[in-house]
Amino acid sequence: MRVTRFRLALAALALGLSLTFTPAFAERDLVPTLERRFDVCPDRPAELSWMQEIPLRQAYQRVLVQDIYRAQNLERIVETGSCNCEIRFPSWDDAEAMFREVHASGERWEMLQASDAYDRRANAARPAAKAICEAAGNW
Repeated sequence: MRVTRFRLALAALALGLSLTFTPAFAERDLVPTLERRFDVCPDRPAELSWMQEIPLRQAYQRVLVQDIYRAQNLERIVETGSCNCEIRFPSWDDAEAMFREVHASGERWEMLQASDAYDRRANAARPAAKAICEAAGNW
């Protein structure tokens, strides 16, 4: 019984390895890149440099600005009824201003709570924004 299980496990391992190294696998372009390419609104503004350079221990600040940006943009799409690229992906200035004016002096736990609140706002606006953007071919 043990020998059979061992042989089955060994056969499964061999099969897995053989599938991993097949020529079809080698033909795919699997070279990772840090360059981001978008099908919709390819000229999106880049995140602010301070957000990209933030130390790992303070990454929650970056996430908060991202959540503010997402909520503002989805709500703006619903308010205007438009999903052009300038509305869907504006500059980061408004989100950064909101972060600096309201949240930058807060404690970590306060920023995490605020991030959750912005995330809920974005999720509430998302279905209506998605419908507007899909109609415009911009989702």
